[in-house]
Amino acid sequence: MRIERELGRLLTGRKESLAVAESCTGGLVAKKITDAPGSSAYFLEAAVTYTNESKERALGVRRATLRKFGAVSAQAAEEMAEGIRRRARSDWGLAATGIAGPSGGSREKPVGTVCFAVAGKGKTLSWARRFSGGREEVREKAALAALDLARRRVRLESISPRGGGRRSRSWTARARAGIPR
Repeated sequence: MRIERELGRLLTGRKESLAVAESCTGGLVAKKITDAPGSSAYFLEAAVTYTNESKERALGVRRATLRKFGAVSAQAAEEMAEGIRRRARSDWGLAATGIAGPSGGSREKPVGTVCFAVAGKGKTLSWARRFSGGREEVREKAALAALDLARRRVRLESISPRGGGRRSRSWTARARAGIPR
């Protein structure tokens, strides 16, 4: 089963909703979700916030976060996911922000670096990944990774619901990539 359809099945079964905030993927995550028949049962909205100003205005990402950590950071991704969840009044918020290339990378955050976050029920989890390939390949891999992370997160909540405060977890890839939390 395709990732977006499995995610939709999980959300529908739980009677929950999803909203998406995207930057480097430029709406590709939302497109993949809406390609699945019946997605209107769980998908509320998406925001493509390509600039820092749009992240602040549309999602409530703090200027201080963007200045201190940058738009491509776990912190920015978390605030994007929380912001779209709040704006849409959805059960889940999913965010992706990164550098698709071919330019824009740095030594600390090379082209292909993408940060993701999933916000839901008092917890926000974030991850960072590095993808190889050209611009379109990075965007495609990032969109699929975002959907997979959301699917895993919703599935985890389905298996063992936990209460509690805000938590953040990173993949070992973040440490290997040298991307700060």
